[in-house]
Amino acid sequence: MRKMADPYVLAWISVVTTLLALCGAVLKRRKVNGISSSRTMSVTSVSAVDGECRSADGCDTDVIIVGAGVAGSALAHTLGKDGRRVHVIERDLSEPDRIVGELLQPGGYLKLIELGLEDCVEEIDAQQVFGYALFKDGKRTRLSYPLENFHSDVSGRSFHNGRFIQRMREKAASLPNVRLEQGVVTSLLEEKGTIRGVQYKTKDGRELTAFAPLTIVCDGCFSNLRRSLCNPQVDVPSCFVGLVLENCYLPYANHGHVILADPSPILFYPISSTEIRCLVDVPGQKVPSIANGEMANYLKTVVAPQVPPEIYDSFVAAVDKGNIRTMPNRSMPASPYPTPGALLMGDAFNMRHPLTGGGMTVALSDIVVLRDLLKPLRDLNDAPTLCKYLESFYTLRKVNHMNKAQLPFAISRID
Repeated sequence: MRKMADPYVLAWISVVTTLLALCGAVLKRRKVNGISSSRTMSVTSVSAVDGECRSADGCDTDVIIVGAGVAGSALAHTLGKDGRRVHVIERDLSEPDRIVGELLQPGGYLKLIELGLEDCVEEIDAQQVFGYALFKDGKRTRLSYPLENFHSDVSGRSFHNGRFIQRMREKAASLPNVRLEQGVVTSLLEEKGTIRGVQYKTKDGRELTAFAPLTIVCDGCFSNLRRSLCNPQVDVPSCFVGLVLENCYLPYANHGHVILADPSPILFYPISSTEIRCLVDVPGQKVPSIANGEMANYLKTVVAPQVPPEIYDSFVAAVDKGNIRTMPNRSMPASPYPTPGALLMGDAFNMRHPLTGGGMTVALSDIVVLRDLLKPLRDLNDAPTLCKYLESFYTLRKVNHMNKAQLPFAISRID
């Protein structure tokens, strides 16, 4: 094995060590008036009728949520359960097929319980995760989550991302005051510096508008609306190459596995009772070509020799099977423009490297903060008061995450 630079190794060890510390801790601006010119691409001006904005179909809505991924679905259920009338508009309601968003940390599972969504990891063949195993230069060790003082059901969970999201969508749509619709939001509707709703195209091609006193943008890492509400500075430090190993066993059952390899880490974790997800981190934004066989060769000659011997054959078989997928790893600090009538959440708002496995936990934690913040405000049409509450959200979430991250290392940028 080629020798890896010590600072790089130490950096990744710090990431994993701090991840475990973060789980333990979890368990125990800029003000802008109006909409700037850089944000006009996804903002359309609209005039209110009699001082209020109403949906075109005549139905009153308290909250519009753009996107029904993990954040949007959980938020729709949470606000709907609190009695809000919620309209969710999602680009594609079929089951997502992603290679990330598959491991929920114990702190995230506790947030699911707090939101009444813990049954969303049931009936999807989700696997409990109790910690991490680290591998380097033929040596290995196991690090467990500090779960001694919790019920046996409390642990991390790993699963197929799409199955988890579909369960969340079903849970949200089961509420009579939550409307889940497939459509593409093309722009936010703005009147005198306040977001009043959205313009969107339905599944059958109709152009419609929807109005509500609060619009929450949760349309994920590829958001086309975030520029209206924040100053995005997206960094792509590497790409993940994803494989699925079938009918094999990891050296440490019910643990994530991190191989501190050369030139960068390799991850393994279960996503069902018969499947192991492998993610190979490839530095930079350019990866070997899958089409001409360069990727398969890279995986067999560079990566395979560094894989634990117990799963070597299954890894090579997965490469030979050919279902190799890639996804850029993105990180983006939260840099919002406090905007009356609108809020960003989830990956549209803030991303950290997927290696940390913290994205879903942060999103669910933010939903708890927002739910508690809005509970005293029964009338969201009280625009001045709502504006103050929304500005408070960005401060409260930052304090919330920092209080849970009094750590010796910095795992990732939350804000």
